[in-house]
Amino acid sequence: MAQRKGKSTSESDEIIDVVEVKGSHAQSGNFFEQNQKMITYAILGLGLLAALYFAYTHFYMAPREKEAVNAMYKAEEAFAKDSFAIALENPGGGFEGFLGIIDNFGGTKAANLAKYYAGISYLNIGKYEDAVKYLEDYDADDEVTTITKAGALGDAHAELGDKEKAQNMYKKAASMADNNLLAPYYLHKSAILYYSEGKSKEAAEQLEVIQNKYPDSQEFKDAEKLLARLK
Repeated sequence: MAQRKGKSTSESDEIIDVVEVKGSHAQSGNFFEQNQKMITYAILGLGLLAALYFAYTHFYMAPREKEAVNAMYKAEEAFAKDSFAIALENPGGGFEGFLGIIDNFGGTKAANLAKYYAGISYLNIGKYEDAVKYLEDYDADDEVTTITKAGALGDAHAELGDKEKAQNMYKKAASMADNNLLAPYYLHKSAILYYSEGKSKEAAEQLEVIQNKYPDSQEFKDAEKLLARLK
């Protein structure tokens, strides 16, 4: 009796397991059947979004990008000639200045780059608050302008009298550069700023980095001379 009862229990467990598995599949099937329209609409919606994004980038943004690049070349020519005020507003020939590119071609890579140009231009004509504004708005996506943006912000903050921010920017630029061209250039700027504040020890520390790490740089001789004076 006990053996038959155990066998019966085992068989009933197997039947329950099968029923539960079948029930699970049935519920899964019912879910898709009951929500078929919703799922279809969701898939169609994703497809529509993808198509709209493709159309936006290829048929709207791409032509605008090309137009912005073509519109900006005169401003870039003026910038290269150090005609910074002209480059900002009116490079001539009916072409846009950097400010016009920013206003009229927002969202393009050209308009983003125009913010960098505008920041450097304002820095060179002595409008330091405007320089900070446009440089901070610029989204740097390459190594060189990432470094030079930080260095230019250092210059602007130094001119505005915020020495601490200026030092932070110079040190940031130098640490990101780590090469014979840009790193010693910004280390030297940091040293000169410290020196102007009477902070000889801090100035010497920056100069010693140039002396020890960048002996082939243009700043090396100046660093040696200033170090000798400080000691």
